[in-house]
Amino acid sequence: MADAAYPVQFSVDYPDRPLNRLTTFFRIFVAIPILFVLGAVSAGTYESTNGRGTSVVIAGVGGVLFLGPLLMILFRQKYPRWWFDWNRELLRFTNRVTAYLALMDDRYPSTDEEQSVHLDFPYPDVPLVLNRWLPLIKWLLALPHYIVLFFLGIAALVAVIIAWFAILITGRYPRALFDFVEGVLRWNNRVTGYAIVLITDRYPPFQLSA
Repeated sequence: MADAAYPVQFSVDYPDRPLNRLTTFFRIFVAIPILFVLGAVSAGTYESTNGRGTSVVIAGVGGVLFLGPLLMILFRQKYPRWWFDWNRELLRFTNRVTAYLALMDDRYPSTDEEQSVHLDFPYPDVPLVLNRWLPLIKWLLALPHYIVLFFLGIAALVAVIIAWFAILITGRYPRALFDFVEGVLRWNNRVTGYAIVLITDRYPPFQLSA
């Protein structure tokens, strides 16, 4: 990695080969089992109310660790290594599932193997590279990115729908659409690394490219 490269590095190998049309056609249904697995290791609270006004709440466990690292950086100026490893591996798994849903790979997402999706960021030497107070306001500083990503996410969804038709007809993912969706995922991962996972104080660039 060059010195000027942003600490969060993300890429997806372009599938320069015919993709499986059958699993592409039924992708959203084929992905249901791995989505359940991802949901089992991701945080979340789900609430439903029946007709009699009774609420049922199901709380998930796990998920990306945010508050714990924030407090440790703030008060102890350290980032426990196993917390870092958990966040990195969970994000890698999440991105494999996301890339599969985005039709960028027709291999079923692995829970532990890298496959075609590559995400990496360095373990931070907190006293040297992180400001202990900045995590308190990073979410606010990242708001412009979230606004842009909202619209980019809509555009990426449209690109995936177009790619779905293209794969069914030609068996190939149009390279321009692939690069755009990859860029949106890269942008999102950079913002996540900065504002949520807290592994860098370098403000994410407003760009899709690596």
